[in-house]
Amino acid sequence: MTRPIPPMSRRSALTLLAGAAPLIVAPRVLGADGTVAPSRRITMGFIGLGVHGLGYNLANFLQHDDAQIVAVCDVFASRRRKARETVDAKYGTQGCREYADFRELLADPGIDAVCISTPDHWHVPIAMMALEAGKDVMCEKPTLTIAEGRALVEKVAAKKAVYQVGLEDRSTSHYHKLAQLVRNGAVGDLRRITAGLPSGKPFPKEEPAPAPDDLNYKMWLGPAPFHPYTPNRTHHEYWRQIRDYSGGMLTDWGAHLLDTAQVANFAEASGPVSVEGKGTYAQNSLATMPVEFEVTYRYANGVELLAKSGGVMLRFEGDKGWIGNDGWLGGLKASDPGLLRIAIPPEQDKIWPRPAGEHRNFLDCVASRAPTTYTAEAGQRLSTLLHLGNISIKLGRKLAWDPATETFPGDDAANALRSRVSSEDWKA
Repeated sequence: MTRPIPPMSRRSALTLLAGAAPLIVAPRVLGADGTVAPSRRITMGFIGLGVHGLGYNLANFLQHDDAQIVAVCDVFASRRRKARETVDAKYGTQGCREYADFRELLADPGIDAVCISTPDHWHVPIAMMALEAGKDVMCEKPTLTIAEGRALVEKVAAKKAVYQVGLEDRSTSHYHKLAQLVRNGAVGDLRRITAGLPSGKPFPKEEPAPAPDDLNYKMWLGPAPFHPYTPNRTHHEYWRQIRDYSGGMLTDWGAHLLDTAQVANFAEASGPVSVEGKGTYAQNSLATMPVEFEVTYRYANGVELLAKSGGVMLRFEGDKGWIGNDGWLGGLKASDPGLLRIAIPPEQDKIWPRPAGEHRNFLDCVASRAPTTYTAEAGQRLSTLLHLGNISIKLGRKLAWDPATETFPGDDAANALRSRVSSEDWKA
């Protein structure tokens, strides 16, 4: 059950729980020893505390003195308990609040911002409600549909909120450097980009089973269609391969490598003009997204982007040669090593300076109200690129795309796949 609390003022992380024992306060919480005073901290709530939510997002925000984690929420009781204990141990307090229902966390007036690390089908619904509640938002990638992503962009603008997509690539030296070199002419006229992604995993089908007492399965499903609980359905390596909850490896790993591809091509604010994809599906499998795939995007400037399964890599080819790398964070390679050492005067650089990591950047932008590294609009353009590939694979044909209107011109069947009907059952 949710631990009851009295009303709290904004940015207050020190209020006593109703009926609780006196709060144990460490010196750092009071702003001693050169740390940030409580009144200047950004109070945060965390929704979704699986492997990434706890081990990456929460762990990173705990390293910043101007962030104060005051509440955690997950549909797994054991996960939210572990997160609360992690926060309290870090701060030397007993003050982190624990919620079973994210709506109660969003109603907490003592929270300035939230970090959402749920499965993909929950990203936009929770983010929209957080924005409506007056919170700034950091939310993991990607969206689930093109239409919901555009609605999110409009909501962020209407609320004048700070929004950060949880994606590190523009802050990662390897990928920022590749985009910088290509944008500044290292390979000459860019002609072709190849992005290698992991293959999907053909998990076997499972028989329905009772959901564990630890899990609120109805809330885990949320806006997704009902399906009986199966033992591995809620595991992150499984749900990513199921269309009801995610978009497979194309929207997972593709969100990383294909963003760098679009940035290098000066296309991060637009997108391709056509897409043609093909894929193969596993038989008798829990996975409903392609296990193997190959998608070709073409841009108005003539550049071709090929995204294919089979192994992680990135390569940019132009009329002067190629540059790229193999594997995640692999060392940079080139047809001529000299291409990696071109001089770029700062005043002529055609890319922004490499920003801080997404967690540090989010906190800075909440304080300054400046745009983040990965705005909602940037996230929409990236997620849309990935959804286009899956839609083309599903329909089995080449599609024209208008990035200005975000429509498939004259194609009713394709346009119908820009959105999905969401379940309302979880609200009862």
